[in-house]
Amino acid sequence: MSSPRVTVIGAGVAGLVAATELAGRGVSVEVIERASRIGERACSWFAGGMLAPWCEQVNAEPTVSMLGQIALDWWPRHFPATRRNGTLVVAPPRDASELVHFARHAERFEWADTTRIGELEPDLRGRFRKALFFAEEAHLDPRQALTALAGSLADMGVPIRFDTDASPANIDADHVLDCRGFAARDTLTELRGVRGEMVIVRSKEITLSRPVRLLHPRFPLYVVPRADGLFMIGATMLERADSGPVTARSAVELLNGAYALHPAFGEAEIVEFGVDVRPAFADNLPRMIRRGRTTCLNGLYRHGFLLAPALARQAATALCGMSLENLHEDHCQ
Repeated sequence: MSSPRVTVIGAGVAGLVAATELAGRGVSVEVIERASRIGERACSWFAGGMLAPWCEQVNAEPTVSMLGQIALDWWPRHFPATRRNGTLVVAPPRDASELVHFARHAERFEWADTTRIGELEPDLRGRFRKALFFAEEAHLDPRQALTALAGSLADMGVPIRFDTDASPANIDADHVLDCRGFAARDTLTELRGVRGEMVIVRSKEITLSRPVRLLHPRFPLYVVPRADGLFMIGATMLERADSGPVTARSAVELLNGAYALHPAFGEAEIVEFGVDVRPAFADNLPRMIRRGRTTCLNGLYRHGFLLAPALARQAATALCGMSLENLHEDHCQ
């Protein structure tokens, strides 16, 4: 059986991971992207990059945790700068009940007292009495990861054609993988957009080794360390599909949350505010949908880097002739 020619639409995390999986199996692949460069119009450029399948059990369906565990092996193989230092979840003493609630719905963690918290994150020593430590989780810098995948694809002879805005129906290929995210709502009318806002700050006054989640009954927040003293701060999920500027309320809440984690963030330099629109279906679960010669990978919601490897692996297996004819509008299994 000859290898199919596959065109991947979209150079966000779903598209680049899918192209990597296909190229690794010897499939002839090309990627087309409407933007002029990696990250210019991809919501994954503004992601946190947390690979946290067990933390996500608290607010997501079990499918997310199950599929997300694949990412913990996939990303280190394809992006060696992935850091598997775990996740630390903390809460102020007045919100200790939030920590207990989190623990009831998660697994694969250990309770940490103030001594253990100080061992894990010396700059948080004495600031929190209790925490949850998810030792097996990981994180990465999404921008570095996307750039690295694009470079790896180039090394494998996979072209990425930028400034190319095409619909699946107009592409000359044996198969099309539609990985356009929310832009695919022209054909996936059931998609909805969930707006996320974030801020990147730089501080020389604090060091973190892993993502830290600060629980709050109204506004839970995460802080993800990156290189050169940078930290990504995020958590907002608004049922809106616009990508306008960050609102004043979100900016205040993000910065106040970081300050509550550690006062040193009050002196941090604001480097960037960012907004993305995450693609989601009604149940917030991903789907692999076949329509003729087009397979849509979509609905990764707020779990793009976590779920893309599992979804891409299933798509690659199908397109290599295993079970494509049996794929319908169902959840990824």
